[in-house]
Amino acid sequence: MVNIITPHLTVRNADAAIAFYKQAFGAEEKFRLPTPDGSAILHATLKIGASTLFLNDEFPDMGSVAPVAGSTGSPVTIHLQVDDADAWLKRAVDAGATVTMPLDNMFWGDRYGTLVDPFGHHWAIATQVEEVAPEELNRRAAAMFAS
Repeated sequence: MVNIITPHLTVRNADAAIAFYKQAFGAEEKFRLPTPDGSAILHATLKIGASTLFLNDEFPDMGSVAPVAGSTGSPVTIHLQVDDADAWLKRAVDAGATVTMPLDNMFWGDRYGTLVDPFGHHWAIATQVEEVAPEELNRRAAAMFAS
């Protein structure tokens, strides 16, 4: 048995979220289960690269609530490691995401930036630009936090 972690997002307007993730991250919709009356999505499965993402509409009466769109209060960030962070971030912004930290080359060796999607979920986008040995990483981190 393989152990896998799959993010499962609750959103307001899952149909719009699926469209956003398709446009922003090239997601492929694999499965959609609507409520019997068709008014909401109970479950959807998307693929982004080799990763799976689950999502559903919120159901507050069942304790399933979405973050407040535009809020900065989410303690969770979904990390997306990609081949070209600049292109992926631009595509996400063009689709409606908001940059919360512009892309920059970071001391740990990634070109890295963050954004929040229109549904209140936080994303990090990164591309490795250099391999950093542990000793060098410690030195760089110490220098950064010393200032």
